[in-house]
Amino acid sequence: MIAFIDEHRDQFGVEAICRTLRATECGFITSRGYRAAKPRPRSSRTLRDEILVEELRRIHAENYSVYGVRKMHHAMARAGWEIGRDQVARLMKLAGVEGVRRGRKPITTRPTGELDARPDLVERRFTAEGPHQLWVADITYVRTISGFCYVAFITDVYSRRIVGWAVSGSLHTAGLPLLALEHALVSTGASRGRQGLVHHSDRGSQYVSLAYSDALITAGVTASVGTVGDSYDNALAETVNGLYKAELIHSKRIWESVEAVELATMGWAHWWNTARLHETLGYRTPAEVEAAYTHDQDSAPVAS
Repeated sequence: MIAFIDEHRDQFGVEAICRTLRATECGFITSRGYRAAKPRPRSSRTLRDEILVEELRRIHAENYSVYGVRKMHHAMARAGWEIGRDQVARLMKLAGVEGVRRGRKPITTRPTGELDARPDLVERRFTAEGPHQLWVADITYVRTISGFCYVAFITDVYSRRIVGWAVSGSLHTAGLPLLALEHALVSTGASRGRQGLVHHSDRGSQYVSLAYSDALITAGVTASVGTVGDSYDNALAETVNGLYKAELIHSKRIWESVEAVELATMGWAHWWNTARLHETLGYRTPAEVEAAYTHDQDSAPVAS
């Protein structure tokens, strides 16, 4: 019947044909039913949605599939797609993607029973006026087939850049936090001495050890520790650990080895520093924040 109407519609019109067919024994179809049965060309919105959904999936996957609506909105804008936040939310539902949520952080540092006279120079104020003024350090763990491995991070408060990290199969000071500290000192040039740099941590035994304290003193870095002993004393470092677990570690049920964790952590830390958008940085990357700071310092007039 559809084919018959198609053949004669230009001569008699759809409505006239449908009225005539209604009076016959061969059955009938309304003009509305005819048009509903005809394949319609896809709308421009549908075509654009298909393009945007594929682009959104690509950007989401390139960022460890962790971005929620807000970060995806900014990431799409940086990629040249000027679309609203509500539209991003709608497209994310179409694409079947969503952001990750952080869980609770396990305790990995054990407090020492010895008296620690080092001051708390931060007092929960995690702010700095420039890079390499305040670093925060902490340790988290990862479950592997053979047991647990441990990951230490040192983060610059101003730029949120991970300046040092290390992965180890044990919590021994020399094999974990000291390696992260050495990495931080070398990667930032602080090993040659940096005036005014404060290193803040909890009172875990790894950070109050003689070897770690000596390394800080040798590098000219001032040690600071939380006084109360809860997670708020080192909140920024706790946040980094939580995001690391949510964005990387929890993407797999279990990790094969310490080496696999180390390789994945290297890639994640590079992404964190150079590509990940940080809400606290105005949806910029740590690398962009440090570059902007350097540019501002170089452009500042020299006092005569």
